Amino acid sequence: MIAPASASVAAHAINRLTSATPLARERLARFAGKTAVFRVGPLPVALVVQTTGEVLPAPEGAAADLEVRISPFLLPRLAAHDEGAYRDVETTGDVEFAGEVAFLAKHLKWDVEEDLSRVVGDAAANRMVSAARGAAAWGRDASGRLAAGAAEYWTEEEPLVASRVKVESFVAGVTELRDAVERLGKRIERLDKAS
Repeated sequence: MIAPASASVAAHAINRLTSATPLARERLARFAGKTAVFRVGPLPVALVVQTTGEVLPAPEGAAADLEVRISPFLLPRLAAHDEGAYRDVETTGDVEFAGEVAFLAKHLKWDVEEDLSRVVGDAAANRMVSAARGAAAWGRDASGRLAAGAAEYWTEEEPLVASRVKVESFVAGVTELRDAVERLGKRIERLDKAS
């Protein structure tokens, strides 16, 4: 049931992240012996906290003190540290343990450039990370421009969506028409009484 290879990879990644932040390991060590099961879609990964603050794959059949369910669609948002994504993660079990896991997930940062520099050297790692950041910024800018262009097209060129100004003008016209109908109704009443 628990994919041992996935648990080993996850444990290695978490231990690598926490090794650069001794405080993270101290915080986790308070939960030594506790088991957390992370379910990303159908894939369960069970990890147990050690007295050193490191994590290891949990033994087969270990009872979960905490279960964390994450939709695969949330992963990109979680990787980008989108605060709204953290609210969509479902947890059951030990509340204090869940709070600590959430805190660490929000605050631990992977220094990609540092790890990459060990493989390809400092200069190449710096260029690669800078290029990746530039590509991500370009993607955000392009998607923002595309959305603005689509909004302008749909409100001005092919009015599929009404602009705020047109909606306000329509509401003002309806209010003016309602007032005119009320005035006309009162005039008709007065004419009826007069005749």
